[in-house]
Amino acid sequence: MPHPKRSTEKAKDFKGTMKTILISLKPYRFSLILILVFAILSTVFNILGPKILAKATTALATGWMAKITHTGSIDFVYIGNVLLFLLGLYIVSGLFSFVQHWLMSGISQKMCYSYRKDISEKINRLPLSYFEKRTIGEILSRITNDVDTLSNSLNQSISQLVTSVTMLIGVFVMMLSISPMMTFVAVLILPVTIFLVMSVVKHSQKYFKAQQKMLGVVNGQVEETYSGHNVICAYNRQETILKEFKESNEQLYQSAWKSQFLSGLMMPMMNFVSNAGYVVVAIMGGIYACQGKITIGDIQAFIQYVKNFTSPIQQLAQVFNQFQSMAAAGERVFEFLNEPEEVETQKRVSREIKGEVTFDHVRFGYNEDKTVIKDFSCHIAPGQKIAIVGPTGAGKTTIVKLLMRFYDVNQGAILLDGVNIKDFKRSDLRENFGMVLQDTWLFEGSILENIRYGNLDASDLEVIEASKKAKADHFIRTLPKGYSMEINEDASNISQGQKQLLTIARAILANNKVLILDEATSSVDTRTESQIQEAMDVLMEGKTSFIIAHRLSTIKNADCILVMKDGDIVEQGNHESLLKKNGFYANLYNSQFEECV
Repeated sequence: MPHPKRSTEKAKDFKGTMKTILISLKPYRFSLILILVFAILSTVFNILGPKILAKATTALATGWMAKITHTGSIDFVYIGNVLLFLLGLYIVSGLFSFVQHWLMSGISQKMCYSYRKDISEKINRLPLSYFEKRTIGEILSRITNDVDTLSNSLNQSISQLVTSVTMLIGVFVMMLSISPMMTFVAVLILPVTIFLVMSVVKHSQKYFKAQQKMLGVVNGQVEETYSGHNVICAYNRQETILKEFKESNEQLYQSAWKSQFLSGLMMPMMNFVSNAGYVVVAIMGGIYACQGKITIGDIQAFIQYVKNFTSPIQQLAQVFNQFQSMAAAGERVFEFLNEPEEVETQKRVSREIKGEVTFDHVRFGYNEDKTVIKDFSCHIAPGQKIAIVGPTGAGKTTIVKLLMRFYDVNQGAILLDGVNIKDFKRSDLRENFGMVLQDTWLFEGSILENIRYGNLDASDLEVIEASKKAKADHFIRTLPKGYSMEINEDASNISQGQKQLLTIARAILANNKVLILDEATSSVDTRTESQIQEAMDVLMEGKTSFIIAHRLSTIKNADCILVMKDGDIVEQGNHESLLKKNGFYANLYNSQFEECV
């Protein structure tokens, strides 16, 4: 089972990725401004709390001392008014905090939606070669895990960054207003804190990057194992698959626990530094209070500010971790969105297609150093039925991929009605082709919906008529709920032959000018094959048809048979003339009936 290259490198371009994320936030700049304002106001009101509470504490302590010395009493009215004002302040602060979190959640989810939409659209613009080199799980991981990580990190980091910076500056100002000397002592913990934070961030990013990458690998293995479970069991490869999964899972575990451990290490370290500073400040405050330099309420407020002073530093450390995680996920998302797309021509040919196809000295190779099609030339008149035969690896299916522009030729040209297919938009070109492949594809939905996929505007009666031509109507009506029967996710509730009949019915309904049948009858029994062949003869009347077949008995009535070997046409003609030549085609044909002769 192939896996993508595993790496534990840091983000290739952290600054560039973060800049791209900021550009993505541009449409939400008005909401972001509101978030910043509400976050600052909420934090400022929280900062004012300890200073206001200090007045109540001082009044309580002063009144208590006056009561003991019989020189006065506690002013509960004043204290009550201060506490009510403080309560209102915290309520307003809570409202501002609620609004800014609500706005930020909306932005992050809209961005998440936008990224998934962009990825979904990007998938349709990528060349086939991209998907042939990567696992399904890796691509799915970009849409699910990476986008979710990007969205969640964004949701938590921006508002937390603003509140942390505001808290840090505001608390520092309030501490200075109480005691510059005590503030100086408290600030001494900053260098230690910053050093610890930067040390952890420096070592954690590579593990966050590896975690996201290995998550895609594990997802791919799980998806492939699930879809190929029957084959795995048939070949007794459970232990091999399990061993491969354990290796990948172990790498995911190693990167995950290291990243989470380093991330979680910050809080204990910050708490230790914070508590050390807290003890020193408490001792100094006690000394100053005894000397009458500050009030008891100021000591209480300053101690609260000290704790609040280290708290935003801890939060900033978490924000840096979130930025690292966001950059790792964002980089993978943007790498996918920046993948080279199929080159599309601006010229559009919209005239009616007749179905004339010409291969003019076509040369092609999937890799530059390995040519598959060497020098392929052929002219097919409109309405002709062309069979392409040859041993495995001769280039039969490659011809079809080139015709559909899944790949472009390296040299030469393919013409449709005298126009180079490169001059067509791919969508316009493919609208003229109907395909029935050996590997069937059905989606989760009713049988009626699966057949109608060939022509979304077709009526129910047209769908049924196409099914009758494909000899599928009878078996469909014997199924539970008939045409309304739901096909499950992997289409395992119908047989392989039935799947093929449905795809043939879909092609009949599409009624395209050019048909491509790649081993279309390979999965059905001989009797059904005969029925399908009759339907195909009716279907192909007046249409240019390309038939790729290993079972040569199915292409006897082809107008022309192209015999391929090692990427070249070695023989061509109809069935009878090729047999009379007693050449390569005759050997292929006779080898299939040696036991019958």
